[in-house]
Amino acid sequence: MACDVTQGRSKVCKDGLGGQTALYLYNSIEDAFTVVAGEATAVNAGLTAVFKYELEGDGNTLEQSMEGSRLTGSRVNTQTLTTILKKIDAATNAELNLMVAGYPQAVVEDRNGKLHALALDDGMDFTAVSSSGGAKSDMNGYTLTGVATTATLAPILDDATATAFKALVA
Repeated sequence: MACDVTQGRSKVCKDGLGGQTALYLYNSIEDAFTVVAGEATAVNAGLTAVFKYELEGDGNTLEQSMEGSRLTGSRVNTQTLTTILKKIDAATNAELNLMVAGYPQAVVEDRNGKLHALALDDGMDFTAVSSSGGAKSDMNGYTLTGVATTATLAPILDDATATAFKALVA
C-alpha cells in the first residue's frame, strides 16, 4: 500500500535551535518548487522576485499540524507562521496592506539554516496587528500571523535550491 510506513528514525543529537531568522515572501506561483520526497530540489523559472524580512529575537515561530481523517479519507496540514517586525512605518503599512489582500507564498529560514517552503497549494492568509504598546519598553511594531493549508508538511529546500532561491531576493 502506498501509505505504509517505510522507515524509522534514530536518536538525534541535541544541537537544534528553535525560531526563525528570515521570512521570504513572493507572489503566488503554481509549482514554485520541484518537490521530491519532502525536499525542494529546484526553483520554478517563473519565480523572479523574492522579498526578504529579517527576523530577530524570540516570538518567530512555525507550527505545522498534520491531521488525517478516517471518516473522509483525507489529510490536511495547517501551517501557522508567526513573525514579529519591529518599528511601525508608512512603507511597511503599505506593504502589509498588500500582503493581507493577496495570496503570497513563503519560505521561512530557521535558526538551523533550513529553508521551509510554505503555502505552496493556495498561498497564505495573513493577519497583521500593528501595536505601539503602552510602556516605553513595549514593542512598537507588527505581529504577522500567516495560515495556510496544504496536503503535506512543508518541503525543505536542498542546498542548491536554497542558493538559487536566495539569489532571487529583490
